[in-house]
Amino acid sequence: MTYIFLQHYWCFVVALLAALLVFLMFVQGANTLIFSLGRTPDERRLIVNSTGRKWEFTFTTLVTFGGAFFASYPLFYSTSFGGAYWLWMIILFSFVLQAVSYEFQNKMGNLLGAKTFQWLLVLNGILGPLLLGGAVATFFTGSNFIVEKGNIVNSQLSTVNCQLIISSWANASHGLDALLNPWNIVLGLAVVFLARILGCLYIHKQVEDAQFDDHNRILRPLWTSTILFLGFFLAFLGHILTCEGYAVDPSTGLVFMEPYKYLHNLLTMWPLLVVLLIGVIFVLFGILWSITHKEYKRGFWVVGFGTVVTVTVLLLLTAWNNTAYYPSTADLQSSLTMQNSSSSEFTLRTMFYVSLLIPFVLAYIIYAWHAIDKKELTLDEIKSDHAY
Repeated sequence: MTYIFLQHYWCFVVALLAALLVFLMFVQGANTLIFSLGRTPDERRLIVNSTGRKWEFTFTTLVTFGGAFFASYPLFYSTSFGGAYWLWMIILFSFVLQAVSYEFQNKMGNLLGAKTFQWLLVLNGILGPLLLGGAVATFFTGSNFIVEKGNIVNSQLSTVNCQLIISSWANASHGLDALLNPWNIVLGLAVVFLARILGCLYIHKQVEDAQFDDHNRILRPLWTSTILFLGFFLAFLGHILTCEGYAVDPSTGLVFMEPYKYLHNLLTMWPLLVVLLIGVIFVLFGILWSITHKEYKRGFWVVGFGTVVTVTVLLLLTAWNNTAYYPSTADLQSSLTMQNSSSSEFTLRTMFYVSLLIPFVLAYIIYAWHAIDKKELTLDEIKSDHAY
């Protein structure tokens, strides 16, 4: 269990957590359908309560993803979360709006009305996936930061007030400049429509109501979202496979631009190419089978599995095979790699043993999920005291 193995292992764990987060965005995707699928107050409340059972999983995974990155690659955490804080603050604020909207929309004394909070859920359903997808896209397109490891502590400050200034953002936008890169927006929109696809399939699977059993009603947003998702996703995939990538010289650690770098990564690490194709096939099969077979309700799990597999592979392409996973557009040599930004070998090794507890945590999550979903949601159930 070498240091290099531990760096690759924790890169995989972080990529998997990010992929699970994208899958769990079905909550956001379903919330964007509150008014297009829910034509009456009762139908809208059915949708809200179906996603309200799961929103904690999404938020918890987001926090776990950030925590795993902090523990395994602290320089990324301080650079991105500390430098691009406006982007991350908007993302977190949209999730705060989500939590407040679930809890207060039907509380006594709500002066804003249920619709106001439902529109806030729609806003989170668009902003959350869009901005998270844009943030992930910067792993391919780069961000505007500078890293100076020589400046560990500002010696002009007192011992009490000393601060780390290892990394700094190169402009005053602090992450909002990511939204100016059209390819970041393209991937963000792909994540939005993928979330809508998963949301459609989840509602079709979980809500037991005569109106939502109308296949044509689910079919329209599913078709539209699928076409738009494929357009944006294939455009982004074609771009990264044909553009220059951020390669690292393993002997010197110097970062340089390499034509077709991410395509070379796929061909060099051909098992990842096979896994990527499997993931794409699962996504397409789950969607098309759900469209053509109206009684089929397992498309959510098929597309979900394909989503996790595909996103994991795409993220591994940004780090494995001597690649800078967080490139700097301000200073190429400030780009972060697994080697120059990871925790110490002792920390990674200790966390490796802790990670052996993950299967037990997953078992509990599966049990809790099954307990929540053991019966489909009905109008009678949402009239209980525990409904949103």
